Amino acid sequence: MRKLSRAIGRLYDAEMAGIGLRMTQFSLLACVEQLGPVSPSVLAEAMTMDASTLTRNLRPLLARRWAAQESGQDARQRIVTLTELGAATLLSARGRWRRAQKHVRAVLGDADLTTLNSLIDRIQDKLAGGA
Repeated sequence: MRKLSRAIGRLYDAEMAGIGLRMTQFSLLACVEQLGPVSPSVLAEAMTMDASTLTRNLRPLLARRWAAQESGQDARQRIVTLTELGAATLLSARGRWRRAQKHVRAVLGDADLTTLNSLIDRIQDKLAGGA
C-alpha cells in the first residue's frame, strides 16, 4: 500500500512541481478554500492530521503567501485563510491535477482504476470500523 501511495504521489508531485507545489500542499490549499476561514484545529481534523503535522505543512504555504494566518476573535485563536495568490495557485494546480489524473487513468485503464478505488473505499471503511 505504501509503495503504491508513494508511486502515485510521485506522479502527482511531478505534475505539480512546475508551480512549486506538492500534492499535500495542494490538498491543504483546497481544504482551506472549501472550509473558508478556518481554525487550525478544524483544518487539522478535516485533513486527518495532528496539529504539529498541520503546522509543519502549513508553514511553506504561509511563507509563499498562498495562505494567511491571522488572529481570531480573541488573541489565542488563529484563523487560516486562502489568499488571492493562493487561489490563483490552486486554480493552476487543478489543471495539473487533472493532467495527472488523466495520466493515471490512461496507465491503469478505467476498469482497474474503478476496481482500485472500490478496494480503497472498502479498506478505509474497514479500518474505520465500518465493516
